[in-house]
Amino acid sequence: MKGRAVIWFCVGLLLPLAAAELAFRVLPVSTATMRGYHLDPDVLGYPSHHEWTVATGWDLRNARTLRSNNWGFAAQHDFVADPSAVALIGDSYVEASMLAEADRPAAQLEHLLGASRKVYAMGSPGSSLLDYAQRIRLAGERLATRDVVLLLERFDARQSLCGSGNVQAACLDRQTLARRIERDPAPGFLKSLLRHSALAQYLAGQIRFDARTLLRAMFTRAAPSTADGGGRPSSAPTVAELAAMRRMVDAVTAAFFADARPYLRGRLIVAVDGRRTGRSGPPELIDAERSHLMQRLREGGAEVIDLEPVYAAHAARSPRRLDVGPYDGHLNALGVRIAMGEVARALAKDGAR
Repeated sequence: MKGRAVIWFCVGLLLPLAAAELAFRVLPVSTATMRGYHLDPDVLGYPSHHEWTVATGWDLRNARTLRSNNWGFAAQHDFVADPSAVALIGDSYVEASMLAEADRPAAQLEHLLGASRKVYAMGSPGSSLLDYAQRIRLAGERLATRDVVLLLERFDARQSLCGSGNVQAACLDRQTLARRIERDPAPGFLKSLLRHSALAQYLAGQIRFDARTLLRAMFTRAAPSTADGGGRPSSAPTVAELAAMRRMVDAVTAAFFADARPYLRGRLIVAVDGRRTGRSGPPELIDAERSHLMQRLREGGAEVIDLEPVYAAHAARSPRRLDVGPYDGHLNALGVRIAMGEVARALAKDGAR
């Protein structure tokens, strides 16, 4: 009798899970990307010609089906050795999985450049400046590209520090700024198994459910007075914070150029994202960091495009936002068009190095 009760209990537990699994398989839930070091020990990518689904949030906004090319990047065509091709490198801003393929940066830049030049989209989410240097190496060594375009977000320098969550290989120690390697661990048996479950993918990818965080929250009390910042305005960075920031940016850019320079045979154009509203906010450390990063990149020989005044000019003449939405700060199709328009104009100028 007791054994039968246990069996019915297990059946009652498994039936709702099986029903949920079947339901989520019908919906456009994000599927396993199978990312790993398939191509190069320092370049994280997808398996060649892999297909997967991406969506945002619990309500599956902006559901898209992506396909990787022969080099394991989400790109509209395969990569072949081509000195006239432009390598477009960055993180999720370049991959832009939430946009339709024709609205993504590589497609828009290729359209603006015309049929004479291919654009190789070498974007990879969760990466930063030192990872971009490894993709410059890959493009220069094995694809013969000469001109490189980087699409940077404001945080790409600090995200190059170890433990930032945006490192795929090389990084700098937060305290000593010494170089280290921090690769993604290979998935264990359980993770490999759960990759193929639509329910598990929904819990982990759409609503970001984390059992460990839930357990910690159950046994941690957050007093109301310390639960948030209290709405206080941010203060201007101190002298010590500015000095530490400059040391960090100097170390990151020095490491970037040390890795990338041997493979930069043409032009290096760097478009840097910034404030998009056209309204200047209170001074923040990230604003000073962004300015110092652009200065160091220019000193290293890069042609830097500051997108902030371009966004401000747009905001002065149009109320249309440049973000995907309040739930996603990536550039929308219009924002990408504005940014890639600036890049196309830079590439059209004479005077390749």
